Amino acid sequence: MADKPEEGNAPTIIIKKVKKGGHGHHGGAWKVAYADFVTAMMAFFLLLWLLQATTEEQKLGIADYFSPSSVSRSTSGSGGIMGGRTFTKEGARPNDQTPVGVMIKLPTNPPDFDNTGDPQENTATTQTGPGGSENPDQADQDPATEQLEEFLAKREEEQFAEVEQALREAMEEVPDLRKLTNNLLIDQTEEGLRIQIVDEDGKSMFPSGSAEMFGHTREILSLVVDAIQQLPQQIAIKGHTDASPFSTKNGYTNWELSTDRANASRRALTASGLRPERISSVAGLADKELLDEADPYSPRNRRVSVILLRETGQPPQTAVKPAE
Repeated sequence: MADKPEEGNAPTIIIKKVKKGGHGHHGGAWKVAYADFVTAMMAFFLLLWLLQATTEEQKLGIADYFSPSSVSRSTSGSGGIMGGRTFTKEGARPNDQTPVGVMIKLPTNPPDFDNTGDPQENTATTQTGPGGSENPDQADQDPATEQLEEFLAKREEEQFAEVEQALREAMEEVPDLRKLTNNLLIDQTEEGLRIQIVDEDGKSMFPSGSAEMFGHTREILSLVVDAIQQLPQQIAIKGHTDASPFSTKNGYTNWELSTDRANASRRALTASGLRPERISSVAGLADKELLDEADPYSPRNRRVSVILLRETGQPPQTAVKPAE
């Protein structure tokens, strides 16, 4: 049996701890920054999508919603929130007893809320002077609404001008259609922008007594579609004939002929890419709306009209007469 080591000679035990190297903790601040970046990019792309998906009218409405509104129309200091009072002792200011606030002009008479028909009520909209107007419609109309209507009407006039220019340029670029420039009439009426394809001496759009259009007529209608297919206006199509009597044994007259030609034009327009839901009406008027009233038998009275109907309901500011 081995002897026990003496207490003074016990071996020394050394414990060595080795720490393995590694990456330190970086914290979570980068996550917050990255989340802010992703949120900003999402908002940016959402803004781009809204700009592309909304119309001019919707953009104007959004701008009006976020534009600051002012209660007082005065641009002077006395019309502001401080009511002319200054922060220092110098300068004009009201009496110390005068409260600071916003001045709002109230109508001289209250409206008829109970619908009693009291003649003493609602005089603010019929009398002249402060709080009244000679025209009740003008008193009730919002200035912002008037500005919006003027903007839409002006925009529609610009669209019509762009369509006319595009059509005339397209006719010049196609050699086969360049000689038919006089067969295309474009003008503005109370209904809207009227595009007419008319007959000339020796240049007809349809064979005599037939609704089967010639090839060049179909090409012109295709150019019309290219010019108007991006616009929102509804479209009316009308067929016209001259005053020459036309009838067959089965009772087929100028009424049926003009209607069939208008329908043939409708089919040609939709075949060229026009959305069918944009067509609001198709009508045949025979010789009841003559283009050349001085000569009811003129070939120019034989025509097809494609009308972009006005959305604003406002007539053109300047009347444009068709070329003779």
